[in-house]
Amino acid sequence: RLHLVTWNVGTASPPPDVTSLLQLDSLGPAMDMYVIGLQEVNSRITNFLSDLAFDDPWSIFFMTVLSPLGYIKLSSIRMQGLLLLIFVKHVHLPFIRDVHTHYTRTGLYGYWGNKGGVTIRMSLYGHTVCFMNCHLPAHMENTDQRLDDFEKILEMQFEGENIPSTLDHDILFWFGDLNFRIADYGIHFVRESINNKRYNLLWEKDQLNMAKKKEAFLQEFIEGPLQFKPTYKFDLYSDVYDTSEKKRKPAWTDRILWRVKNLCQHASKGGEFSEEEQTISVTLNNYISHMSYGISDHKPVTGTFGLELKPLLSDPLVTLSPEGEWSAEHDVLISYSAVPEFPSSAWDWIGLFKVSFRHANDYVTYAWVEDDEISSNKDSKQVYMSAAEIPDTGGEFLLCYYSNNLQSIVGISQPFQVQPNRTLIEKDLAQEENSWMQKPDNLESHNEF
Repeated sequence: RLHLVTWNVGTASPPPDVTSLLQLDSLGPAMDMYVIGLQEVNSRITNFLSDLAFDDPWSIFFMTVLSPLGYIKLSSIRMQGLLLLIFVKHVHLPFIRDVHTHYTRTGLYGYWGNKGGVTIRMSLYGHTVCFMNCHLPAHMENTDQRLDDFEKILEMQFEGENIPSTLDHDILFWFGDLNFRIADYGIHFVRESINNKRYNLLWEKDQLNMAKKKEAFLQEFIEGPLQFKPTYKFDLYSDVYDTSEKKRKPAWTDRILWRVKNLCQHASKGGEFSEEEQTISVTLNNYISHMSYGISDHKPVTGTFGLELKPLLSDPLVTLSPEGEWSAEHDVLISYSAVPEFPSSAWDWIGLFKVSFRHANDYVTYAWVEDDEISSNKDSKQVYMSAAEIPDTGGEFLLCYYSNNLQSIVGISQPFQVQPNRTLIEKDLAQEENSWMQKPDNLESHNEF
């Protein structure tokens, strides 16, 4: 279950609540993955430089919302105002590999990143999936420029061996502020059609729909029906279309499309797929806008998908678990085993994480798998972790194995309890008791005063 968000936030700060945007109040099963593509994140030079050193406010905001619910930030990429974030449930981490990011500038003939695309790709249960968040040129007359820029973004190559090109991924999601407008019709006809909810009158003049009929490279992209109001351009904090002097014509600028490679091959061959061959299917469950958000002149759009993947990977590369009872009072042991083909490295490490950790670097402490190894046989290895590094307060934790070669978490333990340091707790209690016993004297002197 994949929930994809695209939103031009118009340099605004995050809103107070995103429950409905992320469908956190949905009665159905929880999402497995959130993909959040933002455009026009505040990129004034001071903000941008501070965001390079620290996470930007939007990343922190979504981590704060999603990490207590059991999601971690798998990856992110930022190019000026473009930001792409991917969050996944813990359980899927060992089956997501080869995560790579890329950005493509198309503003000012490729020298400026105010327009372009940011992309994250991965292997998900052995299938290749790519997410592409784009901000294409504005204005009615720039359709050809939008198409040229998108073709340029599609041509980009990820660094690394054996990584397929964008269109060679099994599934490709394309979304963002694509800036396609409604051609030919005047503003009054467009607004009247919207007021009467006769959106179908406008579909045939939507520039993206028109381009899909003519441009071969677009014909393989699928989009759900546009059964929501055009999402641009609104007065701030309202659902009223532009009342400024410019009176911009409403348009479906914010879109989500996808492309399934085997369906494209199937269409070109004109043959039938047997169920065995069909290892991937993508189902769009809903495609909607969210009118209640008013921080920018665009309304956010979300697509909720079901991805059915026949797993090509069903076992994690590494399985690991804590040995015996863990306590902050003594050194502890970790057992792990790896599959024979696992490409281990001296730079691999095992991290101790709080259950609500935010991303791979959010560990409490870690042990190097080679330097801290204490025993090894053909079935498993043991690594020790010093008591001095374990939180005295105890609590619920996870162990994760981080592979330096694969740049990802490749094994994750079940949650487990770490017992607190009783000596320290007893010491704290004694100090509290002492201070409590001294209070009557303080109170007495206070009363005299």
